[in-house]
Amino acid sequence: MSEATTPAPGPDEEIVDRSSPGIGRSSAVMAAGTLFSRILGFARNSLTAYVVGLTIIAADAWNAANTLPNIFHLLIAGGVLNAVIVPQITRAMRDPDGGRTYINRLLTLSGVALAVVTLVLTLAAPLLVSLVVSSSWPAEARTLATAFAVLCLPQVFFYGLYTLLGQVLTAHHRFGAFMWAPALANVVAIGGLLWFVLADRPLQGPVSSWDPTMIAVLGGSATLSIALQAFALIPALRSTGLRYRPVWGLRGSGLGGASRMAMWAFAAVVIGQLAYLVNSRVLTGALHAAADQGVEGAGLTAYANAFLLFMLPHGIITVSLVTALFTRISHAVHDDDTRAVTSDLRQGLTVPGVLLVPGTAAIILLAPYLLAAVLPGISRAQTDASVGVLVAMMLGLVPYGWFFLVQRTYYAYEDGRTPFVLQLVVTGIALTFTVIGSVGPPVHTATWVGLGQTVSNLVAALIGLWLLRRRIGRLGLSEVVRTFVRLGIATAVATLVGWLLMRGLLTVLDGGTWLGAFVLTSVVGLVVLALSLGLAAQLRVREVTELLAPLTRRLGRG
Repeated sequence: MSEATTPAPGPDEEIVDRSSPGIGRSSAVMAAGTLFSRILGFARNSLTAYVVGLTIIAADAWNAANTLPNIFHLLIAGGVLNAVIVPQITRAMRDPDGGRTYINRLLTLSGVALAVVTLVLTLAAPLLVSLVVSSSWPAEARTLATAFAVLCLPQVFFYGLYTLLGQVLTAHHRFGAFMWAPALANVVAIGGLLWFVLADRPLQGPVSSWDPTMIAVLGGSATLSIALQAFALIPALRSTGLRYRPVWGLRGSGLGGASRMAMWAFAAVVIGQLAYLVNSRVLTGALHAAADQGVEGAGLTAYANAFLLFMLPHGIITVSLVTALFTRISHAVHDDDTRAVTSDLRQGLTVPGVLLVPGTAAIILLAPYLLAAVLPGISRAQTDASVGVLVAMMLGLVPYGWFFLVQRTYYAYEDGRTPFVLQLVVTGIALTFTVIGSVGPPVHTATWVGLGQTVSNLVAALIGLWLLRRRIGRLGLSEVVRTFVRLGIATAVATLVGWLLMRGLLTVLDGGTWLGAFVLTSVVGLVVLALSLGLAAQLRVREVTELLAPLTRRLGRG
């Protein structure tokens, strides 16, 4: 692949237009689907915490088992296929048959491989559970986690199928179904959780309270939800004109380059998931140690809840934009249009920050009340134990998005080696923080794990941008820096106002109740966000001005 060094456009030059749907429209479709799905996800997550608890071992047994499919989804499908499929399909779509043979061959071979791997993993459930939970756990807790894992591991196949079909749709600029299908999955999972409430089953009980029916309903509904999420993409795929016909064999398929890319991507994900296994064992051990000391601690479930909150703005804002940009960047790379690549890269670095910077400040300011608001039915002592890890992770929200974009840019250049090296950096730094947390008080362990995620992604993103500049020339990052400085100033002022407002509201609201926490979070959060955007617009942050343009035009006409 060429490494041309065409000068990047200046900050005032227009973004190069490509023959694809508008980024704004594509991002809006994805953001809407992601937002709706995330809202349902919050409902599912709150209901899950209500059913299984937050800081008890039974809750960690469920989360450890239900996380296993996600680990292997990332290993087998998520990281590899997300990195490889879009650039390869955009190339294959230039073939005389529009890439149909390539896509059918990809679906055939990948589908068979996913089925075989899923079967092996399900049979190995007891071994896998022993890798993710602490060795200090009692035997009955490990048995419960294993039973959940047997029911959840078939999700690996359906996650993989969803990723395959979704990336084919993405390459065809069909984003809607891919982003809306998870909403269906959440509806099904919520239905399974409601059974516990309607059937008057024990809630937030110890490990011994879980009978075979309860285990089957919770694990089975979770797997069914992922299966329906995958099958929901089939009608959208048919609308592209693609008709699936099995195509076998690798010779002459053009998949050789994809397999080399996939190996690098696979290696990077392996490194990341090995780090997760260490984190999982440390967090489950910390929860058990905190329980022995008679204090509330943040374990794997608390970390997972904080991560879900962390992923809400990342999924709605950053992923929606970068997914659309990834397709455009891939086309630009194939056209040897470095100017377009750098233009889209700057857009991906700055546009999410318009909402993520003030959003980060608001969440950190309101962390105790936000957790209490989104986890009704959970005691305040349990939610307060999760505040540290939530704040630590939220500090890295913007860097996490930067690293996500940098990875995708290298994949567009069909370079899997550099993201692998960057993943080594992320893992090394993150595990250093995890080790520090593991030898300290167990109530602070999860906070150290969260800090490790923040620092590691920031360092890797900066290194990745530096290496990318050496490869393709100027990236125009000075304008990115100026944008974030102005956003930071506006957000700092707005956060101070928000803190004063919060102190005032606490004189008339009881922040210890769910209603008080909800009102406080909603009012102060909206004030911080709105004031940040208003001040940023006054500071001439172009991205904010463009975001607010429809509103200001309406007000002007009024």
